[in-house]
This record gives sequence, C-alpha cells and structure tokens, in this order.
Amino acid sequence: MSVKALQDTATQIRRDILRMVHACQSGHPGGSLGCADIVTALYFEVMNLNETKNKDGLLEFSKAGIGEDVFFLSNGHISPLFYSVLARRGYFSTSELATFRKINSRLQGHPATHEHLPGIRVASGSLGQGLSVAAGMAKAKKLKADNSLVFVLMGDGEQQEGQVWEAAQFAPHYQLDNLIAIVDWNKQQIDGPTDKVMNNRDLKAKYEAFGWATVDLEDGNDMHQVLDALAVAKSLTGQGKPIVIMMKSEMGFGVDFMMHTHKWHGAAPNDEQLANALSQLPETLGDY
Repeated sequence: MSVKALQDTATQIRRDILRMVHACQSGHPGGSLGCADIVTALYFEVMNLNETKNKDGLLEFSKAGIGEDVFFLSNGHISPLFYSVLARRGYFSTSELATFRKINSRLQGHPATHEHLPGIRVASGSLGQGLSVAAGMAKAKKLKADNSLVFVLMGDGEQQEGQVWEAAQFAPHYQLDNLIAIVDWNKQQIDGPTDKVMNNRDLKAKYEAFGWATVDLEDGNDMHQVLDALAVAKSLTGQGKPIVIMMKSEMGFGVDFMMHTHKWHGAAPNDEQLANALSQLPETLGDY
C-alpha cells in the first residue's frame, strides 16, 4: 500500500475505535488511538501473512502461524484497535465491530481465545505476559527452521512488570533474532504519567544492557517514520540479537482533547465528545 493509503486506513481505524468505545461506554481509546499507525503498518504492509479466503470471502486463520509472520498484542486493553485492524484486513466482517463489549460478543474487552475470533492467538491483557509468549513462538520457529518473524507490542507502563524482564533476559540468551518487540513509549498509564507511578527511566539503555538491538522511533504517529523504523528492525534480524523498537507515541493521537493526558486511557466519550472527535478524523474507508 502507498503511505497515503496506510494513513487513510489508520484514520478510519481511529474512527472505528471511537465509535466502538462510545457505543458500549466502555473501553480504552487512548492507547488504541496512539498505536493505530504501527499496527496498521504491520498488518497492511510489513508482515508476511498466509492469506487465503474461505467461501465467505474472509481470510483463513491458522493459530499455529507456521511459515508466516505473527503478531501478539501484549497490552490487550487496546483491543478496539486490534479488532478494527483484523476486521479491516478481512478476518471477519466490520459489521461485527458494533458488538464490541456486548453480551455474547466475540469482541471482549480483552482479546480471548475461547470465542475463536480469527486473528487472536492468545488471550492478552494481563500485562507483562506478551513478551514471554512472543519469545516462545520465536524459539519454536527456530526449532522448526521457520524463517518468518514474530512481532509483539507492549505498553510502557507494562515495563514495570517483572515477567517482562525475565523474557527480556531469555530472548538474547537464546539468540532469538527473529523477534521484534515494540514498546509504546507514550509515558502515560492508567493512573498517570509513568515517571510518577513507577519511573521506567531509560528503557532503551535497559534493553541494550540485556543484550537487545534497539531501534529509535521518534514519532510513532508519523507513518513514514513508522515504516522506516520497521524496515530497520527487519534489517537487523538474523544477526544474533532480538530487536526492540522504542516507539514514542502520543496517547489519544488524532483527537485534540484526548492527547497530552492519561485521562482517556480507559474512558469513553459521550455523544458530544464523540461528534467532536469524529469531526477531526475524516471518514476514509466507510464506517461500519
């Protein structure tokens, strides 16, 4: 896809996120909006996916992920983003987005596997577990001589979890150079700025000390920079080290009153706020 097409897709996904969270008055719009660009880039441009369609015209999904790149969402509370990307990619109908967080919906508040939603390989949202899962998948691919890649997205508040650093030690030890982690370094979490809640200090230096190759992404809401950083990360695979992209993003990006604050981490807009937000994001692919 062209950069313009990727930008338009990310804009529509942001509209989806806002409408989903508003409809059920529950969910996490802030981080979802902030990470829309990189997840869009992964699914619509960067990852190599095995894509065949079923009789209904939807993409087939293999949980095993053999011979294709795989993605894990560790910070599962940004599920509105993940669901919209998967639907827009073609794993299930965009009309299903209207069921988000409703009774008997497959689109639960955090991604879950027992609903058999295409695109979901592991339940997530219990923070700190995603890097371990991704490292396990990367190790399995090594054992199977599968040269495809594993991507995982984590929050920066999540870096306060001890399990993250166990996995961060595991991956370099086993030379998992097919693993690309992404830290959404927006410096906000549910209770406030990360430096006030539990200061992460220099995350890049920490990962480098653990034996990771690091890639700087200064603006994770600029599609050009996102694509460049992912290209650099891919160029570093196969060199004996796992890779982590330190992505600086803006929580709530695209909606002026949701930016520069942690307050929209887990809050839903009312009718007036939704109308204001949507007026800032032009409809590009058609609302569901």
